Amino acid sequence: MTDRQATLPLESDASAFRGPILKRIVHTSDDIRQSLPDSISFQHSVMCQLGMPRSRPKGRSFERSSGKASLLMEAGRLYRRGQWVEMPLPYGTRPRLALIHMSTQAIQTRSKHIEIGRSMRDYMLTLGLSTDGREFKRFRAQIEALSVCRVTLGMSAGDEDVTMNTQPIKSFRAWFSHDDEQGAMWPGSVELSDDFYNTLIEHAVPLDDRAIGMLQHSPLGLDIYTWLAQRLYRVRSANGSSLSWAALRSQFGHEYADPRNFKRKFKVALRQVYAAYPTARIEEVNGGLKLFQSPPPVPKRLGKAS
Repeated sequence: MTDRQATLPLESDASAFRGPILKRIVHTSDDIRQSLPDSISFQHSVMCQLGMPRSRPKGRSFERSSGKASLLMEAGRLYRRGQWVEMPLPYGTRPRLALIHMSTQAIQTRSKHIEIGRSMRDYMLTLGLSTDGREFKRFRAQIEALSVCRVTLGMSAGDEDVTMNTQPIKSFRAWFSHDDEQGAMWPGSVELSDDFYNTLIEHAVPLDDRAIGMLQHSPLGLDIYTWLAQRLYRVRSANGSSLSWAALRSQFGHEYADPRNFKRKFKVALRQVYAAYPTARIEEVNGGLKLFQSPPPVPKRLGKAS
């Protein structure tokens, strides 16, 4: 098998790259191919395998499964100005980028207490987001939703079923005014829950910070990249590990009613991910994909969570 056969080549679908996204992907991909990362991000291994919603769910709960693991997310309520306000479930790129950043800070500082900037604007710039008026409103809503969502993990091991209740963020201390750019109104303090922090320390997946920035426009791209980052190096069989399109849709495709539309969107996102993770070895086969053992996107000597 040649390297060409074991990958989905970047050049095979021009629709995957357009306008500013094309420029960012091409420039960053060249950098990733030529040099090691200067900075490393981290994400919890469970969140790499089972991501949060990519588009706004219709209800107040969301389920995602992969193999013998399952994630249940439930929307919470935020105490604001003397009353409890129902929050939606977090979705899209913004809470993903925020959680990766918080996890990275926790790993680097070995602390559950995370400082997230002097102002919302500073924090958005840290995450590489636009700071126009509409983006302020969207970002605030997603961070509030993330701060109160409840997470239940279900896992099967042998004859045993395990249910674990957790919440990534234990407390979120922030005060907002009508002018969200006022630094005094954003003290920027987050405390991760004990369960999330303790398992994060044990099961953090290192990610190339440049890849996260490259894929910041695509929640599906971020999910595929983080999944492959914790999956490919663990493939043991020389013949690879096969996944059907049905299984991939079960894990990634809740938002797509049409299996053909999911397959098309997944392949476009996967080609963008390949630009961010050029050593990934993936082959399209009849009925799905085959994953082959690949080097992790961050070399182990650089990615030690210490």
